[in-house]
Amino acid sequence: MKVQSSLYVKYLIVALCIMLLSTVLAFLATNMYYHQVLKEQNDAKNTVIASRMAAYISEHAELDLQEHFAMLGEIGYQFYVVSENGASGYYGGEYRLKELDNSIVEDVIAGDIYHGMRDFPKQLFVTGFFANDIRNSIGVPFVHEEQRYAMFVRPDIRLLFSEVHSIMGGMALLMLVISLLAIIVSAWYLVHPIKALTAATKQIAAENFEISLQVSRSDELGTLAASFNRMAKQLLANEEERKSFIRNVSHDFQSPLLNIGGYAALLKQAELDEEPRLQYASVIENEAMRLSNLTKQLLVLTSLDQRNKAIAMQTYPLHEQIERTVMKYRWLLEKEGISISLDAAPLLLTGNESLLDNVWENLLTNAIKYNKPGGEIRIRTESEKDHVSVIFEDTGIGIAEDDLLHVFERFYRADASRSTKGTGLGLAIVKETITLHQGDIRISSETGEGTNITVTLPISSCSKSSVFSTEKIERR
Repeated sequence: MKVQSSLYVKYLIVALCIMLLSTVLAFLATNMYYHQVLKEQNDAKNTVIASRMAAYISEHAELDLQEHFAMLGEIGYQFYVVSENGASGYYGGEYRLKELDNSIVEDVIAGDIYHGMRDFPKQLFVTGFFANDIRNSIGVPFVHEEQRYAMFVRPDIRLLFSEVHSIMGGMALLMLVISLLAIIVSAWYLVHPIKALTAATKQIAAENFEISLQVSRSDELGTLAASFNRMAKQLLANEEERKSFIRNVSHDFQSPLLNIGGYAALLKQAELDEEPRLQYASVIENEAMRLSNLTKQLLVLTSLDQRNKAIAMQTYPLHEQIERTVMKYRWLLEKEGISISLDAAPLLLTGNESLLDNVWENLLTNAIKYNKPGGEIRIRTESEKDHVSVIFEDTGIGIAEDDLLHVFERFYRADASRSTKGTGLGLAIVKETITLHQGDIRISSETGEGTNITVTLPISSCSKSSVFSTEKIERR
């Protein structure tokens, strides 16, 4: 991994730059504070000290100047003493810079006070308090043994802060080491889950969905990792569903195609009689219809899966729609000898009429297909203030309790042998359509006792019509 492309390295560089920048800014702020606030105070304080030193020397003529200044130098001061005859000497710590105009010395000998600390020039990166320059001192006159002197004095910062410097330096170094370690650890703590997430996304891109991030944290990265794990699980479930879908579609297409191919080959026989020829042609026709129905169901299912926006809604009379569905399959009801009763109160429903057409057709054809000879189907509607229920009841073969848990799964058939014609997609389509309408579907059934299916849909308005009267329609 290149250095410039590593988030970990970038984080460390940024953190170190922030530390360096904050140090520089703190130093500049301190320097500015000294020049704007402390400089005058420091000058005044040291002027008082220097004046007292000069007064003490002037009052004690018996003092040995060299011994006295040497003693004062040992307790933390730097001195530059010049007599009116030009003799000079340095005591205490040595000044780093010793350039001082003679005019200043002459003025102090003449009785002026030199405020070097106050007038010391400002510098951006040098705090005046620590500048070891003879110009950064206080100059006062004094008289000793009838001779005039100029004394330039300032605190010896190196001596005063020697022990403090060691302690502060050690503390600063320790703080720097701790800060660097904290930055490295925090950078790893931040970057490690991101690197793990990056590696996991590459696994997802390679279609390896059996991956899980082991990230236990409650911040945004923990939320992101949890969302990624949920996404991976969903992708795995989708992949398994896709493979199952392909297997089922392949099987359901292969079986009728084999039948069509086989019976088509039999029809080629020249000596084939009329009766078997018609039987074989009928099988081919039925299998073709089966393929057509399967294709239609798949198209509807694909259409439902691809709906990313709200479905188009319109308000229409629900009872008329159900009546049309019953009339459409009247021929099949009469063929199977099944009676049907319809009790649908006139009401208006807001929904997608085309999709709900498919719902009622699926439920009615299932009730016919799995009914008993001479059986019965009952359809009725029940409306409340904000919803309507459409109930389909039949006297058919029923559904086993174990199968009830799976009836809405794609390609699931209670008839494991698939001897009953069907695609196994009808109820899956019904379920998804009802969900799109923010409704609900419930099934209750017992083997051999028939099935009850209740579809509940929200309605925007329900009006009793004077044109349509509630009636019971009998079909035999």
